[in-house]
Amino acid sequence: MRRAVRAGLLILLAVLLLPYVLAPFYRVGQPVSALMAWRWLTGAPVSRQWIDFDAISPALPRSVVASEDAKFCSHHGIDWGALREVIDDAEDGEVARGGSTITQQVAKNLFLWPGRSVIRKVLEMPLAIWIDLVLEKQRILEIYLNIAELGPSGQFGAEAGASYAFGRSASTLSRREAALLAAILPNPVRRSARKPGPGVRRLAGTYMARAQSTGLQRCWQENRAF
Repeated sequence: MRRAVRAGLLILLAVLLLPYVLAPFYRVGQPVSALMAWRWLTGAPVSRQWIDFDAISPALPRSVVASEDAKFCSHHGIDWGALREVIDDAEDGEVARGGSTITQQVAKNLFLWPGRSVIRKVLEMPLAIWIDLVLEKQRILEIYLNIAELGPSGQFGAEAGASYAFGRSASTLSRREAALLAAILPNPVRRSARKPGPGVRRLAGTYMARAQSTGLQRCWQENRAF
């Protein structure tokens, strides 16, 4: 009995440590998300064409950072200020807002599972800090832009999302098109960049303005890789 328990604990420890071992290897290559892998295994459609960061229209990463993680350039995997605001909202009985950084979403998409879960959050946060330590900011953003779900029927990544929504490559997106793609995150099944409703158009306008803000402009200038 003790041997079985010990073996089970060792297996659990190996599973928990595996993402930390794999993350440094993602400095190169074209990783897929856990959700993409699951869809392939279950026979669900998956469309993803990898596109290098330098080939993506600059409007898209700027719009995504403006919409998902305004402090992406300055934090180390976790935006503690945003996290405190989420906790305060929950304590006040308000609807919880998303407090995950882009790095946390990369951790979740690569190694964990979707949906709300305290256990997943506990696993996600230290992993995000580790990913921020072993990968450059540009690489984290490049991975995110190639594994984020950006379409209603298995479209993953900027290239497949742009092709589905606008019939063009992510390399040629306009500021408005980039903002529309950013506006459908994190739910491209209920939101559409192809046929945007008033809410999506309103969000896109907000993200276009944020992408041109002084703070984000300084972010790009200080991080020359962007």
